[in-house]
Amino acid sequence: MIPSYYEFHNPVKISSGNKALDNLPYELDQMGASRPLIITDAGVVKAGLMKYVKSAFASSNVVIGAIYDQTPPDSSMDVVNEIAEIYRENKCDSLIAVGGGSPIDTAKGVNIVISENSNDLRKFMGAELIKKPMRPLIVVPTTSGTGSEATYVAVIADKERNVKMPFTSYSLLPKVAILDPRMTLTVPAHITAATGMDALTHAMESYISLQKNPLSDAYAFAAIAIIRDNLLSAVTKGNDPKVRLAMANASLMAGVAFSNSMVGVVHGLGHATGAVAHIPHGLAMSIFLPHGLKYNLKKRKDMIGQLLLPLAGEDFYLNTPKEERAQKTIEKAIEMKKAVNAACGLPGTLKEAKVDFDQLKSIANTALGDGTLLVNPEALEFSDAMTLLEDAYENY
Repeated sequence: MIPSYYEFHNPVKISSGNKALDNLPYELDQMGASRPLIITDAGVVKAGLMKYVKSAFASSNVVIGAIYDQTPPDSSMDVVNEIAEIYRENKCDSLIAVGGGSPIDTAKGVNIVISENSNDLRKFMGAELIKKPMRPLIVVPTTSGTGSEATYVAVIADKERNVKMPFTSYSLLPKVAILDPRMTLTVPAHITAATGMDALTHAMESYISLQKNPLSDAYAFAAIAIIRDNLLSAVTKGNDPKVRLAMANASLMAGVAFSNSMVGVVHGLGHATGAVAHIPHGLAMSIFLPHGLKYNLKKRKDMIGQLLLPLAGEDFYLNTPKEERAQKTIEKAIEMKKAVNAACGLPGTLKEAKVDFDQLKSIANTALGDGTLLVNPEALEFSDAMTLLEDAYENY
């Protein structure tokens, strides 16, 4: 069904393939930039991935202005300001984010304060509060899950107030996303599993969101089918470049989908669990996905049933009676979750993830203020959140 009105926006240039990273100098030149600041983290450096980035500039006129490689897992406003000062001191003219969600979100935050000539990110928290043109930003993801290389969203912690600040603006979209399988070959199995389930959640929640549209649906369907065929292999055979490139593309497609339709209760609960119990985002998505689908059955049964096609394949879909498809979708999501968790030891419940049962009330209260609930098909009250959390505490 075509909605009476919708918007779709995806201006990010995508460079995907073997040695795609070698295009970095060309992409910077096309944007009139020649002195980038590279933002990454210690894990990327330890994995030896920076050698690919540096070698891409070996025969070019590009000079790396500075490298910041200490981005923490949960970046903060203080880190953003520290990096912005490095950018100014070294007269950089562009940004390259190399890493997972934290370096990418951090680079987006740095871009805000540099471009707006400010040191107070709080002023730009919310939707479309960024007014000045952004500096060129290229993103090189090293995990396949967040989709941040193709989204207009960033989340950065305000440690003073102990909250995660959301930023949404089309200005935050990177100019270029570079998907190179070399950059994800070394990701450990448990992170591959968690980030892959994060990508699956992005795609599935975008498809049932109140803001869904035909174009975001197409990206979501494609992402789910690729994840179905490649996630378990990526967890068990992580050194296969073809599988890694497939998952990188699925993550990006899911990112494009939810950037244009948004997510829902799974992310609302996940954000709150991360803030209160410090559970990594991908792990939280893996835990909550089946529970969120079940919660939305009343309003989105037909759409959840439609997701069985990309999740289980054409034969299984056609051989499943229409009235059973939604339940089978949830069962298939649980099957996938169990398979990847068994392959790498990822926790499947909040209890297994060592969340204190006494924290559930605080998580529920925190979730009620999450903006993702605005586009979730089913409204969420405190009692509903507690029921979901208690179920996720014990059950897959």
